[in-house]
Amino acid sequence: MEHSKCSLEMLQELGLKSVDELFADIPKSVRSGGLRLPEGMSEIDLKRSLETMLSSNRHAESMLNFLGAGIYHHYIPSAVKMITGRSEFITSYTPYQPEISQGMLQALFEYQSYIAELTGMDVVNSSMYDASTALGEAVLMSTRISGGDTFLLSRAISPERRRVAELYAKGADIRLVDVDFDRASGSVDLNDLTSKLKDGVSGFYFETPNFFGVIESQAREIRGLLDKRTMVVGVNPMSLAILRPPGDLGADIVIGDAQVFGAPMSFGGPTIGLFGCRPEHVRKMPGRIIGMTTDIEGRAAYCMTLQTREQHIRRSKATSNICTNEALLAVAAAAYLSVVGRTGLREIAATNVRNMQSLSSRIDSISGFGAPLFKGAHFNEFIVRSDRDPFQIHKTLLTQGIHGGLVLANMFPELGNSTLYATTEMHTKEDHDRLLGALEGIR
Repeated sequence: MEHSKCSLEMLQELGLKSVDELFADIPKSVRSGGLRLPEGMSEIDLKRSLETMLSSNRHAESMLNFLGAGIYHHYIPSAVKMITGRSEFITSYTPYQPEISQGMLQALFEYQSYIAELTGMDVVNSSMYDASTALGEAVLMSTRISGGDTFLLSRAISPERRRVAELYAKGADIRLVDVDFDRASGSVDLNDLTSKLKDGVSGFYFETPNFFGVIESQAREIRGLLDKRTMVVGVNPMSLAILRPPGDLGADIVIGDAQVFGAPMSFGGPTIGLFGCRPEHVRKMPGRIIGMTTDIEGRAAYCMTLQTREQHIRRSKATSNICTNEALLAVAAAAYLSVVGRTGLREIAATNVRNMQSLSSRIDSISGFGAPLFKGAHFNEFIVRSDRDPFQIHKTLLTQGIHGGLVLANMFPELGNSTLYATTEMHTKEDHDRLLGALEGIR
């Protein structure tokens, strides 16, 4: 084995003759045998090699994309990228030393304030990994609030999100029970919900808009049915610029994913899970909160407070074992909301609704297609039904440089040949025309 001069000097300092001797304590049966890396190359050749490999990828800038289902293509202002690229933020981790982390702490405090205003909740943490882990934590928190060993989940949520909740619930011996959705409206089936509200049920989780893009119109009725049980609401925070906040509808806990605020799709992550609750539940909330106080001279100062993570308090009293955070993406969300402002955010959300209404009605006019599947109001996603094989439709679209929606056949077989399409402010009329032309050409 050849060693660089630097490596040889380090081995000599350790009193060793070879790298093999350094790792002699590791059994040969578990050694990898080396990485077998290619010979070194110049920086320009390395860049060319990497660009060649990356060119096989397809992304939303090079390929028309109508895939949503939890990760969405929104415009990210250049100012957001500039702010998050600053060394003060991009290299920051959990700010354990507030005296030298005031900038990061203030940015996270602003993030919490923005999300609290949008969701109508009194307290927002900073933050969870993503919406899926936020849901898992909400299931545990609901049990801490209301007791019981059963938690209800709407079926009109992402199957992936539900699987994460299952993992959380399994370790805590919590039983998850599905509540069906109405086949006409796509909203929660209130009769099914009522039949499952038995003793031992701690709470119920539903989304608005839900996985099908349907905006839930029965939140107040659900609140009444739950009585003192915990109502957990999942949101797409972008929609809250034009919808009533779940806090006004009686939600105890609100979760969601703030990826829509300044975070790229990036192959599905990382994203940022938002989590808010009512003040009476704050001691049962996971994660940590950034608080504002004053220093000895009366100036505004920021610090981490109500830290209920296991590395901050006794494990038996911890409400969560989440050991990291999405601080950089929280800064991105705060920067995004600051840049677009109240009016800008409302216009972006309204554009999403207009695009959805226009695209769905145009698809509905094509022979062999029907959209949207459900009668309820939608945000930026909708289901398309077809009398043709949705997988074959998807393959055909790919050959024309278009990534269609998410085929639901395996996730929701009762919906038949259905595909979930998403459209945002990133789509132009010409983009819609191109998709319509491709669908019309499918026979």
